[in-house]
Amino acid sequence: MRQILDRIADKWSLLVVALLASRRMRFTELLREVDGVSQRMLTVTLRQLERDGLVERTVYPVVPPRVEYELSSLGVTLHSAVQSLVVWTETHQVEIASARAAYDRAQQALESDHGRADPASGAGARRTR
Repeated sequence: MRQILDRIADKWSLLVVALLASRRMRFTELLREVDGVSQRMLTVTLRQLERDGLVERTVYPVVPPRVEYELSSLGVTLHSAVQSLVVWTETHQVEIASARAAYDRAQQALESDHGRADPASGAGARRTR
């Protein structure tokens, strides 16, 4: 079970599944659309998704060879499950950004207080929630 979760929770896999949910795509299209992925990593990701039965690969007998990828019926069910997470993220992104900013401010204040405090006295220590 852990191996499956590791695969589907991988950032590249999630991005590929999300892209293929809308249409079948060629490798070069995926490479262009998945920001930051290397050619090698995309190849590995697609092979793993194909091995797990989430993506189907179609090779057309033309010169040069044309290969397209699309979600399998199992991959479509995964996308449906992941879509809930995407909606949650979109709904709460402002709250998460605010929480991150508050945390970062508190960490900066703690570090600046710690730098000025006398370490032997314990002054400047703070408790976080």
